[in-house]
Amino acid sequence: MVTGGATGIGAAVARQLAVEGARVIITGRRAETLAATATALGVEAFTADAADAIQMRALLAFVTAQAGGVDILVANAGAHGFASAGGMDDEAWAACLRGNLGTASVSIREMLPALIARQGSIVVVSSLAGLFAGPEAAGYVTAKHALLGLVRSVARDYGHHGVRANAVCPGWVRTPMADEEMEVLRERHHLPSVEAAYALATRHVPLRRAAEPDDVARVVAFLASEDAAMVTGVALPVDGGAAVVDLPTIAFAD
Repeated sequence: MVTGGATGIGAAVARQLAVEGARVIITGRRAETLAATATALGVEAFTADAADAIQMRALLAFVTAQAGGVDILVANAGAHGFASAGGMDDEAWAACLRGNLGTASVSIREMLPALIARQGSIVVVSSLAGLFAGPEAAGYVTAKHALLGLVRSVARDYGHHGVRANAVCPGWVRTPMADEEMEVLRERHHLPSVEAAYALATRHVPLRRAAEPDDVARVVAFLASEDAAMVTGVALPVDGGAAVVDLPTIAFAD
């Protein structure tokens, strides 16, 4: 089961899991986009809001009827949250936490009995923003940090049931959401293209490029698989090495 599976990383994860032999069901709120992705990938779709407990229970009932249970939950659904702490009103703050943290916490809670029954695996898609703070992104940074606490708590509390929980922390990934941010960067620096913006944003990343969704999907598939049977509670960066860069020494590389 992949939440936020209609586009970007979620769609890539669904494709990768299907290639590796899983029966995949993607979920999301946009019915038409979800159905189109499911048809293109040869997977199943169920329209639902991952932060809505009633809808997730309906999804679980559907999955149980169709497939007998849940072996893997990929909690990928996310949302924006770009403003400073002083620039977010209560409504924007609540929407950010719901879209980034609530989607994972509710879907995990509702799927846990099924995952326990199958000794399943959970992979949460966080972000480098779950490890570090980007500018003007207080809600997003807070929610992505909180996801790692959620993963570690689930790993601690449900490991004795055979359930594993891990997180991936992608850096820049070429998705529609990232493209929007690159357009802002392009305009700010008067760059000729979004490609030039990606080059600027990753110039200090050791691998010097943004990830493709498939790069992240392969890591998610590994963590979900039996190849990672002794891996739980981990927050794994998928960032081209960005997390190893020492900020105070960047000036020496320019």
